[in-house]
Amino acid sequence: MRPMRRTGSASMRCKLSQRRLNVQRGEKVMSKYLIVGASAAGIGAIEAIREVDAKGTITIISEEQYPQYSRPMISDLVSGKADFGKMMCREYEFWAKNDVQALTGRTAVSLNLSDKYVELDKGDRLNFDKLLLATGGKPFVPKIEGSDKDGVFTFTTLSDAESLVAKLEKARSVVVIGAGLIGVSVTEALVKRGLKVTMVELQDKILSLILDHTASEMIENVIRKAGVTIVASQTVKRIVGTPENGKVVGGAILTSGEQIPCDLVIIAIGVIPRTELVSGTDVKTNRGILVDKSMRTNISDVYASGDVAEAYDFVYGANRLLPLWPLAQLEGKVAGYNMAGKKTDYPGGTAMSSLKYFGIPIISIGVANPKDPDAYESLIKHEPERNLYRKIVLKDNQIVGLILVNDIERAGILFHLMRNGVNVKKLKQELLSEDFCLATLPRSLRRKLYPREYQ
Repeated sequence: MRPMRRTGSASMRCKLSQRRLNVQRGEKVMSKYLIVGASAAGIGAIEAIREVDAKGTITIISEEQYPQYSRPMISDLVSGKADFGKMMCREYEFWAKNDVQALTGRTAVSLNLSDKYVELDKGDRLNFDKLLLATGGKPFVPKIEGSDKDGVFTFTTLSDAESLVAKLEKARSVVVIGAGLIGVSVTEALVKRGLKVTMVELQDKILSLILDHTASEMIENVIRKAGVTIVASQTVKRIVGTPENGKVVGGAILTSGEQIPCDLVIIAIGVIPRTELVSGTDVKTNRGILVDKSMRTNISDVYASGDVAEAYDFVYGANRLLPLWPLAQLEGKVAGYNMAGKKTDYPGGTAMSSLKYFGIPIISIGVANPKDPDAYESLIKHEPERNLYRKIVLKDNQIVGLILVNDIERAGILFHLMRNGVNVKKLKQELLSEDFCLATLPRSLRRKLYPREYQ
């Protein structure tokens, strides 16, 4: 796979390098708070720590040079909708203002729990009192013959997006492997750039983790009308080169044997937790790092937050991986408070996607597409002529999931009913009504859901 390059103006480099920590090989540096990872969870932790402890030393390790940006916006960079400045989720001086020592472009390679230090890629060590593991996720890249050719990309970081943009000028057609959130996002960005896109999905429908068949088909139709070719129930088994240069992408061969000519291939199947740092240690993991409601692991003084952590899902009543930016930031904030001595419990989150693909707004929350539909009750309203779809999933008369397509105005009220575990038995008829609104609810329930407004 093509190595990623770092880009950005010199002024940005200068501003983002403030408070950079220089550590020599073999040197030991002590920090009260050590944070590995500088994306959403790391940002949340810094802000929480500084609310409680204004002076304790904070050191952050980031593999990226530009960590204070919104990763969900990298598709906007590719489409041309946003530049790097618009992607910044905190001011350039964020580290300096919070007195944070930063090690950028560096990788944490091992963790010693008994001596409480993290070793970096150049042999230097950072000792800590409190440690937050906010290492996030990494692209899942299946074994595909030819995936090392020039023109094959993943799509999860700013570097990925910048490297892709550099290739688009000479490209005309792209194969995107994966039709989940990442795959559809990059597909839309490429279409806006005028490229011909073929999206290949192993499942029988797109966005299979957040939509049911009806909603998926609605979005599929819109995407096809935009000129995208969608190939479902297949994947790419081999990437081939051009007749002139076998090392450069020239096409993708599907499991059916069909070859799709293309100039670029983007692997956008999803992300998996980056748990390598705790491998071989006593930190307990499942698919991700296991944490309690304080975001602490089973090891005292070691916390985990964000895409690497399995945190509490209030719908399932259990810890799950929920790789979502807002939840990562909240988890980091909870971890930061507890690291600094302010006891705080994570209230829990759940799967939640609020999107707009090809002009169609979509919201999917919780158990939107139950694997065992007979164990749930689904209230559905579908108006094909208006391209509207509303689905509310119930369990024991409580909302546990919903899908809204092109009809999202009432999402906030529905989520509040869901979050508070409200029994909606008497409201079922109203939930799908065009007239359903806050005033539909009994006053006592409104007071419970929105206490500030009724003080």
